[in-house]
Amino acid sequence: METTPHTAAVVVGTGFAGIGASIALDQAGIDHVVLERAGDVGGTWRDNHYPGCRCDVPSHLYSFSFAPNPEWSETYSPQPEILRYLRRTAERYGVTDRTLYGHEVLDAAWDEREQHWRLTTPAGPRTAQVLVLGNGPLAEPSIPDLPGLETFEGTMFHSAQWRDDHDVRGERVAVIGTGASAIQIVPAIQPEAAHITVFQRTAPWVLPHSNRRITEFERSVYRRFPAAQRLVRESVYWSREAVGAALVRNGRGLRVLERLARRHITRQVPDAELRAKLMPDYRPGCKRLLPSDEWYPAICQPNVDVVTEKIVAVGPDRVVTAEGREVVVDTIVLATGFHVTDNPVARRLRGRDGRTLAEQWAETGMQAYLGTTVPNFPNLFMLAGPNTGIGHTSLVFMIEAQLAYLVSALDTMRRRGAASVQLRPRVLEAWNAEIQRKASRTVWNSGGCTSWYLDAAGRNTTMWPDSTLRFRRLTRRFDPESYELRARAALAPGR
Repeated sequence: METTPHTAAVVVGTGFAGIGASIALDQAGIDHVVLERAGDVGGTWRDNHYPGCRCDVPSHLYSFSFAPNPEWSETYSPQPEILRYLRRTAERYGVTDRTLYGHEVLDAAWDEREQHWRLTTPAGPRTAQVLVLGNGPLAEPSIPDLPGLETFEGTMFHSAQWRDDHDVRGERVAVIGTGASAIQIVPAIQPEAAHITVFQRTAPWVLPHSNRRITEFERSVYRRFPAAQRLVRESVYWSREAVGAALVRNGRGLRVLERLARRHITRQVPDAELRAKLMPDYRPGCKRLLPSDEWYPAICQPNVDVVTEKIVAVGPDRVVTAEGREVVVDTIVLATGFHVTDNPVARRLRGRDGRTLAEQWAETGMQAYLGTTVPNFPNLFMLAGPNTGIGHTSLVFMIEAQLAYLVSALDTMRRRGAASVQLRPRVLEAWNAEIQRKASRTVWNSGGCTSWYLDAAGRNTTMWPDSTLRFRRLTRRFDPESYELRARAALAPGR
């Protein structure tokens, strides 16, 4: 009779969070496996490979602190380089040897009697004492609910599911959305497409891009003197924190950003009517600030139109707007973002009382103490969870802070002989009250826009409303007084 495979921990996902978690657990001597639904590591940087894809956080900061990359070719890395970095780091630290591919977690239920998690995957069941979620907030593409979308007979795909086998040369393309992916896609395909129609619901604030090539001399210095690259990383960190302070305080600092953005669009969009369409009517930072020197020039080309009318229907070969405009297209690109505040993974996790995490969050919105733990879900640790998002700097910084907390928690369990740790409900209540109080004053809440930072009830369940340095201080070590620690014997006296 075959036994169900068991490990001390299971890590879900192989993006920055999953790879970082596996490295941290391995260095702590904790037996674990990594479950990956795809056939390769990389997470969002494996899935998002659309034309023009690159990071909008500086390269030196958008990497693990313990694994600097002196070979970045540009100050803002293109997607292929980030993916190579993740693959190389995973191989260097043995993550690939601990990864099981094609192992999507279909269901995860806490077994109260055995004090471990029971997981269901396409390859069969598994159990683990600790479950670490590294699936990330940008893993599940959001498809808009447009009448007739399923009747479209041309080629249609989400930006995170780009069809490499599809050539847009000479085609009429509809790009739905004007967020971070759209402003990279449109300039990349504009020279090839016969015509592009951009359907814009809300104009983004676009800032001048400071990207440049990193010289061979600079790279040679980083190779020979790693401290030099660490110094650059430190300076980038503090410059980004200054932007973060402006977003959190929602004050005069944003006026500087607004002047810069307005000057940028005035210089790059000479047509007053088009410029009026592209000028946002909310405070900068309320939605993600987007750096680009190519977006506005591409929009100004004669083969690109911007449509601000609401889409009311999609037909076999066209997109129809509320004002009766019918735009005939061959290809539709859905640059419509991801399920963030309603991540479907929450529907697959069942806690002590049998309820799913989605059911627990149904009334309160997404909540997690330090973005990491929730009551009723023992030994569950989320990475890049609720209210860990940052709009100005590297999410990798936040993930590494959470990893320190995770390792400290598992060390505490080992020293105290605990089979499980479960967050006390009152701790989360106090934590979330503080988070929402601070978030209410930020530009994300009061900047005059609607964004994926807020859930359907208007709660900010996504962004971290403070300095990242404070988050690192809070997660530096596990705080057992916030948890209920239980030993296996106390739960199963008859065993």
